[in-house]
This record gives sequence, structure tokens and C-alpha cells, in this order.
Amino acid sequence: MSGHSKWATTKHKKAVIDAKRGKLFAKLIKNIEVAARMGGADVDGNPTLYDAIQKAKKQSVPNKNIDSAVKRGAGLEAGGANYETIMYEGYGPNGVAVLIECLTDNRNRAASDVRVAMTRNGGSMADPGSVSYLFNRKGVVIVPKGELTEDDVLGAVLDAGAEEVNDLGESFEVLSEATDLVAVRTALQEAGIDYDSADANFVPTMQVELDEEGARKIFKLIDALEDSDDVQNVFANFDVSDEIMEKVDA
Repeated sequence: MSGHSKWATTKHKKAVIDAKRGKLFAKLIKNIEVAARMGGADVDGNPTLYDAIQKAKKQSVPNKNIDSAVKRGAGLEAGGANYETIMYEGYGPNGVAVLIECLTDNRNRAASDVRVAMTRNGGSMADPGSVSYLFNRKGVVIVPKGELTEDDVLGAVLDAGAEEVNDLGESFEVLSEATDLVAVRTALQEAGIDYDSADANFVPTMQVELDEEGARKIFKLIDALEDSDDVQNVFANFDVSDEIMEKVDA
């Protein structure tokens, strides 16, 4: 997962300063709205909402936008859409398995967007279940390094159910069972350790090692998928070495 996570981390930094910022804001707001609809507006009693708000704040989404999203989701303010989560499965170039998580109020539009992005970028759709077995749902917390060592992070989260801590270069990735995500995040807070995001994500059980050309193709496909307003997350089972990552970045 290292190459993929590292790439995702770099990409998010770039996303903050480029034209995708508006799209990123919209997706973060949608996350908040859905979390409030599912579990209510009380942040203390709704950890999913808490994490969605923290993530939005980290990306500088204005507080008034966050508050409105919470109210819309909880039905305290008019205008909330009825979003549903839909998962699509497919294969990218080089046989990379791709899981596409959509949050949409229009199933037909989402399906069409995903299909067009896949077919135009060397991918193909797959039947439900044919790709998802290659992934496990895991709690993933990203911790910026700063002065921290791997041992600092491990010491804080080990008793909370963390399974492993991976070094991603500028940050650490803490993996746990999805059910232990809140406990791990809370343990970091109690240890005074800041984190960038806490999400339940799909983590691949096996990976496809990519060369430079393969990496460029899969990044292009993921960019095309993420360009759709309905696509919230894209998970893929590729790995890219640091050397190749540098070439692609250059």
C-alpha cells in the first residue's frame, strides 16, 4: 500500500492548491451531510460525523459551510439531498483491481460517469464481488510526522487495537480493524498526537507492482474517476516504488 498511500498523500496536498479544491470541498461537505443524516447532528454521539468534520476542517472548508451541511443532513435546514452509497468494481490497466465508492442522488448519472471514465482510460467494469474480495475494510488514520517517530505513534495506539504503523515518508499510516477506528483515533488524541484523517477504507490484500508507464495509466484513470462529483473514493491494489514515483512526479 505504501506507494499508493504516498501518492494519495502527495496528491491531496496538490489538490488543495489547484482547481480541484472546489470539488474536494463539495465531497467533504457531502460526507458531513450523510454522516449527520445517518447518526444525527450531535458530534459527541456520532463519531463518523466527528471524523467527517475534522477532515473538512483540515482542508480549510469554512465553518459556516460545515454547520449548514450538518443541519441539512440532520433535517434541521431545508435542501438536503437523499444520497445513497453505491460501490462499483472494475479493472484498470495492468489488471489493477479498482473499487469505486459513489455517494449520489442519481444512480444513473453515477453509473454512466464511472463507466465512461473506466472505458476511456483503459479500464473495464466488473461484476459485483469479482474485485471486492481482494480488499479488506480497515480503519486508516494518517498522522503527519513532524517530530514524531514510529515508536511514538505505535506506543500510543497499540492498546487501542492498531495492527500496524507504516512510514509513508512525510506521514505515518495507522491501520486497524474498521471497528477499532474510533478507539485508535481517540488514543492518538489522548496522547496529544495530531492526525490528518481517520477513515474506514478498503485496503488491498495483495498488490500489483507497476512500472512508470503502468503508474501513469492508473493515475490517469483514478483522476478521471475522481473528476465525477458522484465519486467519493477510489481504492486500487497497485504499488509504485519511490523511484518510479519520483519519475512520475517529475
